Amino acid sequence: MNDMHNQNKILRVLQLIALLKKEPSKSIRYLAGVLESTDRTVYRYLDLVKELGFELQKDPNNKFSIVGKNDYELISFSNEEASLLRDLVLTAGKESKLRDSLLQKIYLQSELSIQGNHVLKANLSRIVEKINQAIREKKRIVLKDYHSINSQKISDRIIEPIGFTEHYHAVCAYEIDSKSNKYFNVERITAAVLLDEPQTFEEFHERDEMDVFGFSAKNGEKYTVELAISLKAFVLMKEEYPKIAHCVKSVINAEVYHLRVDVNNPKPIVRFVLGLLDDIEIIGSLAFKEYVKNYVMTTLENSKNKF
Repeated sequence: MNDMHNQNKILRVLQLIALLKKEPSKSIRYLAGVLESTDRTVYRYLDLVKELGFELQKDPNNKFSIVGKNDYELISFSNEEASLLRDLVLTAGKESKLRDSLLQKIYLQSELSIQGNHVLKANLSRIVEKINQAIREKKRIVLKDYHSINSQKISDRIIEPIGFTEHYHAVCAYEIDSKSNKYFNVERITAAVLLDEPQTFEEFHERDEMDVFGFSAKNGEKYTVELAISLKAFVLMKEEYPKIAHCVKSVINAEVYHLRVDVNNPKPIVRFVLGLLDDIEIIGSLAFKEYVKNYVMTTLENSKNKF
């Protein structure tokens, strides 16, 4: 039921953006009628549109429209040009959180239809921009309602951001409360609020190199993983962890690939291996094999205790 409600909400917001992009300006009553919603709901949708980075304009008659931004309002694309630019951005920046910021500007200058997944991710580009501002101005920032997998808690985190990982998947930062350098996944940040406070712990800022699964050296013991994987497993692994493609050292035959990689935390690849046992064979490190056995035994034991 919640999924259906969220889908309907997304569709209405998309429809609202399309309506507001076209002249003339629209009244709340008109929008409520088209969207089959109440006036109050339309106002909430307008707030969402603003949060996604679109600039709303209200005329003296309380009618609304979306306007371009001064930085690029003189730029004009034909639909063919906009379509080509969109395809280039989607290809070249597939994994980048900044992609949606570019897509939004392309959509504003054309009549192309906006895709739902682009709107869903648009807020991430705003978070990245805010964190970049904190880095440039050397200020602290609050990560609002950060969803932590390790602590399994949702909480605000005050940080001094240091820099982003490749493709802006995570931000490396010094966390004030824990007095340590950590990586924060951008997709787990609800919002970012810039503080008028200077960074004061720069002497402790450190940036560890992350492995292909996004874990720093401080997160666990380093393991060498060596696998023989099928084409199916290779494609699935590459889709979830793009950097893994560079770790395929050779092809054993037309259908089996030789993967060798050093990881700081073996859990992600262990879970992947266990999910595709028919397509993966562990052929390397005895230490990794032992880790997999212990992981399976511990998991089975914990499962028994739950029933």
